[in-house]
Amino acid sequence: MYSLERLGWSEFFSSQCKQTETNSELVAARVAGENREMYRLLSANGEFMAEVSGKFRHEIQSRADFPGVGDWVLASMRSTEGRATVHRVLARKSKFSRKIAGKKTEEQIVAANVDLVFAVSSLNSEFNLRRLERYVSLAWESGATPAIVLNKCDLCESAEEFRAEAESAAMGVRVILASAVRGDGIAEISEMMCGQSKTTASGAPPTALTAALLGSSGVGKSSLINSVLGKELLDTGSVRDCDDKGRHTTTTRQLIVAPGGGLLIDTPGMRELQLWDAREGIAQAFGEIERLAAMCKFRDCKHENEPGCAVQAAVEARTLDVERLESFHKLAREEKFLAAKQDSAVRAAQTKSLKTMMKQVNRFYRDRGR
Repeated sequence: MYSLERLGWSEFFSSQCKQTETNSELVAARVAGENREMYRLLSANGEFMAEVSGKFRHEIQSRADFPGVGDWVLASMRSTEGRATVHRVLARKSKFSRKIAGKKTEEQIVAANVDLVFAVSSLNSEFNLRRLERYVSLAWESGATPAIVLNKCDLCESAEEFRAEAESAAMGVRVILASAVRGDGIAEISEMMCGQSKTTASGAPPTALTAALLGSSGVGKSSLINSVLGKELLDTGSVRDCDDKGRHTTTTRQLIVAPGGGLLIDTPGMRELQLWDAREGIAQAFGEIERLAAMCKFRDCKHENEPGCAVQAAVEARTLDVERLESFHKLAREEKFLAAKQDSAVRAAQTKSLKTMMKQVNRFYRDRGR
């Protein structure tokens, strides 16, 4: 059993319980695992398997309203059975979201209520600056603090050069060289996870920080977590000789309480990472371009071939990498396109809801007239 503070409980969540009347029998718990709408909850009363109530299922508006790993929920516990029923999901202080894979325009919550997002890349053919920019943009949008972990530095002779490249593509973001084999960077990751949690008001219990490790399959997220935990808790796979890629080992998201302080969320590798409502995150990830844009001659400058464009002037002066500008344009176009699709999807859902309601109204009057 853990105290709520050890699981990341804070005033942000307790105030929500104070502001609204809640059933005294409901207990606060954190979602530590999710698989096909079955949830593993951690609480001060122990660990429970849970599902959502029928009323909750009826009232939710979208897939993103279901509990996600890292969420805080209010649930009724059946201690003798080790089971629980989720009645409410508390408002999230942060969420790392992406568009669900495929053609549907839906939000998928990858990790909720995280303080830190470690974007993990391995120092082999998987290393991609443009992908890191995408992760950092979504991390800033989530409300968490991003950091980049360049794993498997023990297999790379030019690790410092890769670090410099990553720092140039993610200005102001901490970049850590790590090796789960040699132990490089593990202390630095642990320090970020629990350093702040030990600094609390006098007499108040420390609130644990939550960190999510995100990245492609086989970059070594599970190995890094094992190193932070100091034990082989998660399955890991070796690198394939044929394509220099790691084997996919993590299949579900799970929240793990680290013995040294803090909590870790392990996630399956992402084959694609499409944006979701990331306008502000892009602006923060490409802060130097935003600052240059403020000096452009025209307020609506697109930074392409307009006269007086400070961004293009920086490219010509070689103080701004042209590939970084192209990446900025690509993400901005993708965000704009997705926003339009979201608006279209909302309108379609509203129209469908209105049609259903009108059918019910017509049926009511038809039945009453019989």
